[in-house]
Amino acid sequence: MSAAGSGVEVAAIQQWCRRLHLPTVAGQCGRQAEQAAKEKQSHLAYLEALLEAEVEERERNVVARRIKEARFPKVKTLDEFDFAMAPQLSAPLIRKLAEGEWIGRAEPVIFLGEAGTGKTHLATALAVAACRQRKRVRFTTAAELVNELIEARHENESSRVLTRWTRYELIVVDEMAYVAMPETAGELLFQVIAGRAERAAVIVTTNLPFSEWTTMFPNARLCKAMIDRLTDQAHIIETGTESYRFRRTLARQRRAKGD
Repeated sequence: MSAAGSGVEVAAIQQWCRRLHLPTVAGQCGRQAEQAAKEKQSHLAYLEALLEAEVEERERNVVARRIKEARFPKVKTLDEFDFAMAPQLSAPLIRKLAEGEWIGRAEPVIFLGEAGTGKTHLATALAVAACRQRKRVRFTTAAELVNELIEARHENESSRVLTRWTRYELIVVDEMAYVAMPETAGELLFQVIAGRAERAAVIVTTNLPFSEWTTMFPNARLCKAMIDRLTDQAHIIETGTESYRFRRTLARQRRAKGD
């Protein structure tokens, strides 16, 4: 087969691929054909390699889209978390949660500990793992979520916004009970938590033990109901009081001095 003939055939294949929405096959068919000829692969082996590349690229695109739609302030993974700097945490438990079975069972995960102990990193990492499993995920802080809900109420769109927040397969509510909330804000936040209870998964991070949440939510009955929804069948993971970030920084400085 002449180079010109090969070029014509590749162009024709690429045109068909555009019709069939197979961009990876279009981009790789020529190169893969040359490789197949060198390795004396069969036609079926060549076709299998092309289709595998197409599927893998589509999977990567879906995952990238899920991560983008989640709106993480920063993408963090478990591989980036140094469990040696957080000996109070069970690495096997966290890695087991990363497999995502709890999401299908709509079980909450709560990270409870002082500032700097890795709560947001671990919550984000589990959510990124869920994105890689093609789950629809959304990350927010409690304050951001409440602001969105209050704005929706002012615009008479509460129902639509609340429905949207129940449709995600997993939501992360970071910094729960970090700042005091007016009773109306607490009620709106409760609607999201209650709407997902036993139906869809949620990750919450907080620096306050549950006994102190009433200092942030003035309505004690509402606060109790929210805690009841969040802790039912929950995985409660205490991250401790010593700053993971501080210890990690010290470790880096020691390594730098050692060099």
